[in-house]
Amino acid sequence: MTGPDAPAALRATGLGFRYRKRGGWALRDCEFTVPSGRITALVGRNGAGKSTLLHLAGGLLRADSGEIRVLDAAPGTPEARARVAVLTQDKPLYPRFTVADTLRMGEKLNSSWDRAAAERTVREGGIPLTARVGELSPGQRTRVALALALGKRPELLLLDEPMADLDPVARGEIMAALMAEAADRGMSILLSSHVLPELEQTCDWVLLLRNGRIELSEDAYALRESHAMLTGHADQADTLAARHTVVHRRTGGRQLTALVRQHGPLHGDWHVERPKLEDILIGYLQDDDMVRSVAAERTEAAA
Repeated sequence: MTGPDAPAALRATGLGFRYRKRGGWALRDCEFTVPSGRITALVGRNGAGKSTLLHLAGGLLRADSGEIRVLDAAPGTPEARARVAVLTQDKPLYPRFTVADTLRMGEKLNSSWDRAAAERTVREGGIPLTARVGELSPGQRTRVALALALGKRPELLLLDEPMADLDPVARGEIMAALMAEAADRGMSILLSSHVLPELEQTCDWVLLLRNGRIELSEDAYALRESHAMLTGHADQADTLAARHTVVHRRTGGRQLTALVRQHGPLHGDWHVERPKLEDILIGYLQDDDMVRSVAAERTEAAA
C-alpha cells in the first residue's frame, strides 16, 4: 500500500467534477494515490471519466469537489505547468507551422527544453522537419505532439489515448520510447488507453475508473498475484463468494468460470490459472455489479 506521506505523482481526495449542461457527475468521490516514477494505465469504459480526470490533472478543468495534486502542486499553477506535460486527444497544433517551427515554439515556451529528445522523436517517425503540420497524417501529427511533450522534459506526462491513430508498429515504437524516458529520467506517466494487451508489458500501476469512481489503484504485479481464474462445478459458487471477491463469473451448464480476488487459500475442486492483466481489467469493466455487491456483503458478514 502507498502511505499518505509517500512521494506521489498524483493524489486525489474526494475529487468530483459535474457536467455543466447535463447536471450529472463525470467523477465523484475519487480517492487515489499514484506513486512517482510509475507508468500508470488509466482504464475504463467510454464515458467513465478518463479524459475528465486527465484534464483535471493537467489544469484544463477545475474540480467541483475535493482536490487533486500533481507532484504535490495544484494543477494549472506555474509550478505544475513547468513540471507537467499534457497530450490530449485533439493534439492541438498549428497546421501552417512546419515541424521545425513547432519545435522552435516549444523551445521558446519551455526553459528546460531538450531539443535532442524532441527532434529524435520526430526523426524516428521519418517526419521531415520541413514538412507542414497540416499536411501530415494523423499518426505523424501524434508524433510531433509527443515530441513537444517530451522536449519539455516533464516530471509527469499525461497522455489521453495518444496512440489511437497509430499502427501497431508505431505504437510499439512509441511505447518503447516512453519506457526509455521513464527509466532514464524517472519520469512518471499516466496513460489512458483502450489497447489493453499493450499495457501488460509497459505499465506497472493501474488506475481503473468505473462509472465515474475509482475502483482500482494498485501495483500491476500485485494485482495479478491477488487474482485467480477458476473453473469448477457450479454448485461451489456460494461457497466461493462467501470467502473471496467474485469479480466476474459465467456459468455454462454445470460449469462455473470465475475471476476472483483471493482472500486466503482456495477451498474446493478448482482448476486454477493466473490471469493476465488484461483479463483482470476486462473482468472489472464488465457489467457484473450484482456479483461483487453480493460477494462484499457475504465477506463482511463472515468477518
